[in-house]
Amino acid sequence: MTITIYGIKSCDTMKKAITLLDTLDVPYKFHDYKKQGIDKDSVQLWVDELGIEKVLNKRGTTWRKLTEEQKQAADANIDSAIGLLVANNSMIKRPIVEGSYKSKAVLLCGFDKAKYTEMFA
Repeated sequence: MTITIYGIKSCDTMKKAITLLDTLDVPYKFHDYKKQGIDKDSVQLWVDELGIEKVLNKRGTTWRKLTEEQKQAADANIDSAIGLLVANNSMIKRPIVEGSYKSKAVLLCGFDKAKYTEMFA
């Protein structure tokens, strides 16, 4: 049973997710995008399973700082969007929780206390 939580340590949403996992005694590994980066295969899997709308954070400052051409390319082509996510990992919605727990596959994006509690309780 291995869970990995992906994100950025300083993110408030990450802190909430980590606190809840700790409270529920769920063992996990933390993968910090800022220090460790993220590979294209992981992002591709998340997009394939969850959809680009769920994985790509268009509300953050990194998205707003992109050029109109970059935004249009990401909206028009999944491969362009994935390339942008790998290059600008702070645009990935946080946290991504992936792995298996009690023989169940886990892939969550974002923080929803009720979903986490249901999955890990």
